[in-house]
Amino acid sequence: MQTNQFTTSIAGINVFYEFHHDSNSPLIHKPTLVLIHGFLSSSFSFRRLIPLLTKEYTVLAIDLPPFGKSGKSKNFVYSYENMAKVVIALLEKLGISRTVLIGHSMGGQISLNISKQKPELVEKVVLLCSSGYLKRMSRSIIYSSRIPYFYVWLKYWLARQGPIQNLLNVVYDHSLIDDEMIAGYTEPFYDDQIFVALTRMIRDREGDLAAEILRKIETPSLLIWGEEDKVVPLEVGKRLHRDLPNSRLITYKKTGHLLPEEKPQDVHDNILDFLQTSP
Repeated sequence: MQTNQFTTSIAGINVFYEFHHDSNSPLIHKPTLVLIHGFLSSSFSFRRLIPLLTKEYTVLAIDLPPFGKSGKSKNFVYSYENMAKVVIALLEKLGISRTVLIGHSMGGQISLNISKQKPELVEKVVLLCSSGYLKRMSRSIIYSSRIPYFYVWLKYWLARQGPIQNLLNVVYDHSLIDDEMIAGYTEPFYDDQIFVALTRMIRDREGDLAAEILRKIETPSLLIWGEEDKVVPLEVGKRLHRDLPNSRLITYKKTGHLLPEEKPQDVHDNILDFLQTSP
């Protein structure tokens, strides 16, 4: 598998992305698979899924600002709508016109936003334990975010349980938690600039797409869920399935929120079957 890493400026912020492909894989006339991670994560969360997908497709993994290796400017607008615009602008800059979006958790909402804004760019969408129906932050929290050094409290609040306890909460099979996983999901907490940016995100995040908007998204969608997901419960997946008019739902027992880490082979098989069937 060949991996190329790049950083480019989009809308005044640096965006980090990776191309993954297998030189022996027939890629002609195939869409590019675009991986979009969740909150406080990065393309690292797809590390077990990428090697499987690249056997058949070119994979583009993006670190959304302010996460991973992308920029953490306090002046960027961290709304979901704007994050979607950044991904669209990156795809246009790279000359990619056919995509399948694969979004995990918050990345699912970004994927749906892209489908809403630029449906002709997206052939299909795969939602892995996607967030859904979350409202905007309360006025009191938005107001509090303007207090000097609010980011210090935010860092404490997000890190209060510690990385291991956080992983225990999102992974059903605790034997999967190893040193590499702990290191990968702890890394964001070493850079205070991400919490400065997240303070801005508290004010910018407009909330998830409403049901009446979801019902207008015609893009074929595959929803895959862990039945033991404590972060985004299965009921959210069932509701998304009802509201997205061209969707189907697959669930896995004894599986939590980190679906790409917990069931990479199964998720790969589901995605390939979904991509190889007619809309």
